[in-house]
Amino acid sequence: MQVQLETLGQLERRLSFAIPREEIAKQVDARLKRVAKTAKIDGFRPGKAPLSIVSQQFGFRVQEEVLGETVERSFGEAVAKDQIQVAGYPRFEPKEGSSEEGDFEFVATFEVYPEVKLGDFAGKEIEKPTLSVSDAEIDKTLDILRKQRTRYERVERAAANEDRVIIDFVGTIDGVAFDGGTAQNYAFLLGKGQMLPEFEAGIVGMKEDEAKDVTVNFPADYQGKDVAGKTAVFAITVKNVAEAKLPEVNEEFAKSLGIADGDIAKMREEVKSNLEREVKFRLKARAKENVMSAIIETTPVDLPKALVQLEIGRLAEQAQADLKQRGIDPKLVPLSPAMFEQQAQRRVHLGLVLAELVKANGLEPKAEQIKAIIDELAQNYEDPTDVVAWYYEKRERLAGPESMALEDNVVDFVLSKAKAVEKAVGFDELMGQQG
Repeated sequence: MQVQLETLGQLERRLSFAIPREEIAKQVDARLKRVAKTAKIDGFRPGKAPLSIVSQQFGFRVQEEVLGETVERSFGEAVAKDQIQVAGYPRFEPKEGSSEEGDFEFVATFEVYPEVKLGDFAGKEIEKPTLSVSDAEIDKTLDILRKQRTRYERVERAAANEDRVIIDFVGTIDGVAFDGGTAQNYAFLLGKGQMLPEFEAGIVGMKEDEAKDVTVNFPADYQGKDVAGKTAVFAITVKNVAEAKLPEVNEEFAKSLGIADGDIAKMREEVKSNLEREVKFRLKARAKENVMSAIIETTPVDLPKALVQLEIGRLAEQAQADLKQRGIDPKLVPLSPAMFEQQAQRRVHLGLVLAELVKANGLEPKAEQIKAIIDELAQNYEDPTDVVAWYYEKRERLAGPESMALEDNVVDFVLSKAKAVEKAVGFDELMGQQG
């Protein structure tokens, strides 16, 4: 087979090759003979039609199949022979000006993997966040757990921020009711921004069974286009005002958190243990993200467009699956490739560099590392032994822990070479909590 390789750009290549017409003809003839043994053609019993008739009916399709398979196989053999690493999928096209009588001539346009020259991490400052779990963090967590168990009790006083109100309302614009402007027994919390500010401000100070008209100016960029920029009047009737009642931190509360004997000291220890595990996980994730950013900054790489496009496709599929899982029709949410391009580029960049980093420094995870990660993951479940057994039941289930162990090795290696700068991080910031 005649082969010619051209360099079109930094990563783009073009391979021209020819396939003898006689070779294709032999393969087509052999395949048609196999097809003829079972072919069902009108006027003939199955497998009894003459080869000439079989060729008339199936010849074109068989030749297309044989030619496609041979082109792909020939390309694979050519790049393997020259040890060319193809990134993504090649684009095959007939060569311009090729003769219809001579050999079949094709060109394959494709990209190759870039050469990755690992950067030097020496002197590179990488932030390593730190946080120690103290009584203050335990108290904050208990406060959050109390708020999650909030009860609302009816009061006869005027409504105030933080109260839950139940209302009926009818909204009109120029005296005409509009879609979405009417509701009955609608419950929400005052002062939490669940409704427009003027709407909520109008309810503050109202008592149960009180009725009032409240004027509301819809913002020009309001999501409801029919009312955006318009002024509405809401006839509001308060049906119920209730204030929040948080449970006390007592024996009953401890039991609600799974402490059988209601011992408050045990409860705090349990909360501390869970919190330390979660804090450790989040600190580790922050440090890993900082290391990955340092890897990208230290080792620039030309990214194959084909790999980026494949990653964009994967991210879009994941986003669609997430929407479906949340009960949202993906057709209602436009997902353009541009939305995923930056993330896809980062993933491809990291994938290329990490592969070289692991290979060059022997950072493949060891069995005991994977086992330690599985043991730690299992602690989040009621029966850790069953969880550990589940992971080792099937080889593919180890992929997640193996990936985590690999990332740990990379992070530890980079931090050992770079200048790790410890920085205390706030509890609320780390946990992503709102005040």
